[in-house]
Amino acid sequence: MTAKIGLINPKSPTNVGAVLRAAGCYGAEQVFFTGTRYLNAQKFHTDTKNVVERIPLTSVTDLAMAKPDGATVVVIELIEGATPLPEFVHPENAFYIFGPEDGSISKDVLKWCDEVVYIPTIGCMNLAATCNVVLYDRLAKLGGVESSDTTIIQSRDTNNKMKWQKVP
Repeated sequence: MTAKIGLINPKSPTNVGAVLRAAGCYGAEQVFFTGTRYLNAQKFHTDTKNVVERIPLTSVTDLAMAKPDGATVVVIELIEGATPLPEFVHPENAFYIFGPEDGSISKDVLKWCDEVVYIPTIGCMNLAATCNVVLYDRLAKLGGVESSDTTIIQSRDTNNKMKWQKVP
């Protein structure tokens, strides 16, 4: 299973940091981004788990050039005619494209994409929240993480040692 992420001209270092954290939590291998807005704001570092040390964050001029070989390109956007996420079957090899926080995906990008998916919500979510929901949905549908106390122990913060037992 391979998942990579493409961000179109992200502006918020907070959102990019949260996308990196989502990539780390849900097994994405790389994050690409276009534009210069993030580069101008990256000094406001928000990747609190330092995911960028193990998942590359790469600036590119064109996401089409960064498309991984054999990947299905999936645009995540509120576009009429898109497939609702609950009905979407994630490809094994995916390149998920997310639009800018304050705009939409261009028609030029849509021309080289394979799928368009939207998340049914009341209103729109921000970039980081959208990325988290899509990557979680992928992991839940395709598997890859065991549901167990071992997973909880490996995933939680070092300050959390809680155990719970339901009392009848």
